[in-house]
Amino acid sequence: MEKVIFHIDVNSAYLSWEAVYRLREQGGSVDLREIPCAVGGDKSKRHGIILAKSLAAKACGVRTGEPLTEALKKCPGLTVVPAHHSLYRQYSKKFMDILREYTPDVQQYSIDEAFMDMSGMEKIIGDPVAFAHKLKNRISRELGFTVNVGISSNKYLAKMASDFEKPDKVHTLFPEEIPTKMWPLPVSDLIFVGRSTQEALHKLGIYTIGQLAATDVEILRHHLKKQGETIWEFANGRDSSLVEPVPEGNKMYGNSTTVAFDITDEDTARMVLLSLSETVASRLREDGQKAQMVSVSIRNTDMKTVSHQKVMPAATDITEEIYETACQLFEELWDQSPIRLLGVQTGKLSSESQGRQMSLFDNTDYEKMERMDQAVDKIRKKYGKNAIMRASFLDNKKVDHMTGGHPDGGQVNLKTLKGTKK
Repeated sequence: MEKVIFHIDVNSAYLSWEAVYRLREQGGSVDLREIPCAVGGDKSKRHGIILAKSLAAKACGVRTGEPLTEALKKCPGLTVVPAHHSLYRQYSKKFMDILREYTPDVQQYSIDEAFMDMSGMEKIIGDPVAFAHKLKNRISRELGFTVNVGISSNKYLAKMASDFEKPDKVHTLFPEEIPTKMWPLPVSDLIFVGRSTQEALHKLGIYTIGQLAATDVEILRHHLKKQGETIWEFANGRDSSLVEPVPEGNKMYGNSTTVAFDITDEDTARMVLLSLSETVASRLREDGQKAQMVSVSIRNTDMKTVSHQKVMPAATDITEEIYETACQLFEELWDQSPIRLLGVQTGKLSSESQGRQMSLFDNTDYEKMERMDQAVDKIRKKYGKNAIMRASFLDNKKVDHMTGGHPDGGQVNLKTLKGTKK
């Protein structure tokens, strides 16, 4: 029996959530989604990068990921709203809670998107497309924002489908629809194809997804290594990955940062991954938790996001272990396209009291590494996070040694939020 997979994606999430909060919680009269508006982050710390934009701002030429200064040149009347990530987490939870009412098989892919495995539920939900419309409309009615729903027999095609015409749409992309709906699209529309990969494919005379699907996979392996085979599989609609829900109550620890410059070299990327790993690992230790799963997310300057995860042999809270795993995942994911965001997330948690199963072939002194991390934690707790840092950060002015991620990591008072008219 063919699987039925949904991919649900919030339309312009950050901007939508800012708009809904102001309309529903503050009694505002202006819908930010209907005027030239953008969420621009903290200008002093994030250099005013555009994180989300309204359709009216898009019509002025404003692009997600560009510097705020460039956006203001294109649209002088742009209303700029700083990012409030604690608010977004609240709306994200409400969104995910609705999805989990219909099936436990919900995999949160990011703060504003998720996969649902609806296979075998036709007797309950009826026609999947009709149900998707009901789900979409319920989210809009109860939460105040719109979503796109993509439907297919695997996760990749469902995600491709949800990226078709927006906003507030339901699309299907089943295998039999690939030749008409996906193959005519430019190869740049394929997830995992960034700017560098696109240029490499163009040099091979490959401009559409259909041309990529018809190319000898050995040619792609020769020029693009493992990634060549991966995108060939996707171009042919093949994806065997499962919807993997996080068990309820199994909290995840993660951190991400949108950098103010394009990361174009592996050394800088590794520095950012190290700073993220430092923060994530310290939070695990503080809460007495260890993680067995590590996930890395990459968003390029075209605002395409990819992620990959790995389950380690044993749960850990050691910074070095998390960092090395993150670097391995990064090497498997990165296609050399300039990077705007990096994220490290951990899951499959267990309590600190559970021991590590040792291997005869592993001579690593994990206890020594744990003691070292704990000593560093004590120093930072007493004297501040900058009291001690790795030597590799001393001469690096671009990357903070412990990237705190978003500036408003905790709950903030949102009652007086206002956009800034420039």
